[in-house]
Amino acid sequence: MTAVDEHTPTAADRELVDIANYVCDYRIDDARAMASAYRCLIDTLAGAFDAVHHPACSKLLGPIVPGATMADGVRVPGTSYELDPASATFNIGCLIRWHDLNDTFTGAAASHPSDNLAGILAVADYLGRRQPAVKLNMKDVLQSLIKAYEIQGLIGMTNKCFGNAGVLDHVQLTKVATTAVVTRMLGGNHDAVLNAVSNAWLEPVLRLYRHAPGAGTRKGWAAADASAQAVRLAFMAVKGEMGYPMALSVKKRGFYDAFQNGEPFSLQRPYGSYVVQNTMLKLVPSAMYGQSAAECAFRVHALIRDRLDQIAQVQLFTHGALLHIMDKTGPLHNAADRDHCVQYIVAISLLFGRLLISDFEDDFAADPCIDALRDKIILTEDPRFTEGFFDPKRRSSATGLEVRFRDGSTTARIDVEYPSGHPSRRDESATLFKQKFTSAVERFFPAAQAGKIISMCADQARLEATSVDAFMQAFVVR
Repeated sequence: MTAVDEHTPTAADRELVDIANYVCDYRIDDARAMASAYRCLIDTLAGAFDAVHHPACSKLLGPIVPGATMADGVRVPGTSYELDPASATFNIGCLIRWHDLNDTFTGAAASHPSDNLAGILAVADYLGRRQPAVKLNMKDVLQSLIKAYEIQGLIGMTNKCFGNAGVLDHVQLTKVATTAVVTRMLGGNHDAVLNAVSNAWLEPVLRLYRHAPGAGTRKGWAAADASAQAVRLAFMAVKGEMGYPMALSVKKRGFYDAFQNGEPFSLQRPYGSYVVQNTMLKLVPSAMYGQSAAECAFRVHALIRDRLDQIAQVQLFTHGALLHIMDKTGPLHNAADRDHCVQYIVAISLLFGRLLISDFEDDFAADPCIDALRDKIILTEDPRFTEGFFDPKRRSSATGLEVRFRDGSTTARIDVEYPSGHPSRRDESATLFKQKFTSAVERFFPAAQAGKIISMCADQARLEATSVDAFMQAFVVR
């Protein structure tokens, strides 16, 4: 008889079983969750199209080698590419994430659950084109998206190893969530989902590319890469590839001992549909933490635009999470560095009263007025804001701003507790986010095609009934 190591678990990790149970058995029947998923889908696409022609992103698009396309393959919105599902996932993921305009869910580790749309759309399109008997429509996509949001968001919400102070990047959670959901979409049973997810946990992703001195463009394709690998793992699992059901808890080499000091994950609530209803959308291209800071600066711009040369100091009051990731002084080396620097974001917003994708590029950043004002911005933690950020009932992302002039006068302090994209401001900001989508589509697509896309996406019920095939075809550019 073979001896069993006393440190070897004898059953699959409960956390893996819970994910598999949720993906395989939980029914999405909450109308509010579906409405939120619809909103998130449209907003995610709105942030994607400008990336198609952005040189740093466009060079990554297409097949990995020229000509490696796939007949009746997965279509990449905004392009003419038809690719295998993993390659298409990478392409779609790059477009979604490149300009940092997709939604965020905050907590111990902030993440972007809409990154999961890349793999879900790609697999849905693959099934519709290669296995037409499946007959998926966009309602199926939204239901899968809700589950991916929930897995990614709840694990990141309470487990710090994926946060700003940890070593792991939140795209690890994208990989896990997408793996689980697309394995099920491909027909995988409970065991296949568990096996696939266990493999996803064996591939940790370090987050050094998000922080100085290593901040760089991988920030734009890291989630795409994680999503593409998730799709590969899903296809392998439905072919019968083995899993590692104790991947989290096994001693020494398991995930918990390696990255959690031996502590299992904690979840604030059971898996359901909480996360998709509590994500925050973005109006400007910056990290979520910077949304309220930019909004403060926009409001102050009109008051100070004629006194810019008289500014002595800009006082920014914020929460601890922002301080960990967006407080950057000294040289900023590229756009990826700048869009995660709150001083840069506030300086642009104060100087010009807006914040555009192009404002982070080298030629624009060379304006000496930007760094001169950036050097005058002082950050102070407001404990109330930190408390509100981590309070699950409030989930705020607050910033306050006050400008002091050389003559001793000041503007009134302006506080924005909830940025425009916060769920508590959903009705108030609905027109703004509708315009975000409409403008993106009209800016990128020819007029007739843009009109059809806007019409198709304008009504939730109509969109849900649209086949995935028709949806993806609408975004093809020849």
